[in-house]
Amino acid sequence: MRIVVTGGAGFIGANLCRELLAHPSVRAVTVLDDLSTGSLANIADLPVELVQASVLDRTALSRAVTGAHAVVHLAARTSVPGSVTDPLGYHETNTLGTLHVLEACRAAPTPVVLASSSSVYGETAVLPAHEELPADPHSPYAASKAAAEAYASAYARSYGVPALMFRFFNVFGPFQPPGHPYAAVVPAFIDAALTGRPVLVHGDGHQSRDFTYVGTVAGLLAHAAVHRVHSPAPINLAAGRRTSLLQLIALLNRLLGAEIDVRFGPPRPGDLRHSQAAGARLADAFPGHPGVPLETGLARTVAWFRSLPQYSRPPVLQP
Repeated sequence: MRIVVTGGAGFIGANLCRELLAHPSVRAVTVLDDLSTGSLANIADLPVELVQASVLDRTALSRAVTGAHAVVHLAARTSVPGSVTDPLGYHETNTLGTLHVLEACRAAPTPVVLASSSSVYGETAVLPAHEELPADPHSPYAASKAAAEAYASAYARSYGVPALMFRFFNVFGPFQPPGHPYAAVVPAFIDAALTGRPVLVHGDGHQSRDFTYVGTVAGLLAHAAVHRVHSPAPINLAAGRRTSLLQLIALLNRLLGAEIDVRFGPPRPGDLRHSQAAGARLADAFPGHPGVPLETGLARTVAWFRSLPQYSRPPVLQP
């Protein structure tokens, strides 16, 4: 079978491609990525077919999807602050791009696994957040993901396109880039620590997230694509554990063997205070699927960072 991964040169996509290529039933992987945020270096050593195109390119999408066993749609712009700055750009890539993917999948129809986001819940008072809660997007990014979910559900009902919508919660791990203004906290913190720079925390550090190791995510995505798992309703994909940024820093201190220099700044517009996933629906759909514990995932991520040439020198940290 052949699996198509949109955004396959990105952080989650690169991990997923490795997971798929190790699966005995998968004979080929096609990556569709315009490399605007993904990196060719992430997949340069993999035997994948690269279609360098945007999900807004309907012709390229149609050619890539034709004859595929399933599509995993990861291509997206993913920053909450970035979406506040460029709402139209996020709508085009995340919402209209998803619509184009669904149109390409409608022809066969081809099953599609869609990457959505916990941000669709907004600042809910109910924790852990369960999938029956109404969507309450607080940012253009969250709104674009809620709209993408709605389109996937509509295509499943209207055209019989088998769809599975995963709501990701703060995924981290190898291949996640640290070096841009809207970098996720785990790579940003590790990068700062390994280069001897202070870590900037937006807010008081007591805000919490459900950090989920990318190996867990890639394993579930691969299983869903290979077995064509579909669901009429979205499913949270997360560890189900809430960790504050200060607790995260304490874990990294232990792994790095030194104290990270922490500085505090104002909260960012659109950021949520707390996030945690309810896991009952995930457990029902994927019984017995193992998850990687937070500290294990952080250790693997630190080891990956330290394997890169730019981090080969010991960090200069506060004693």
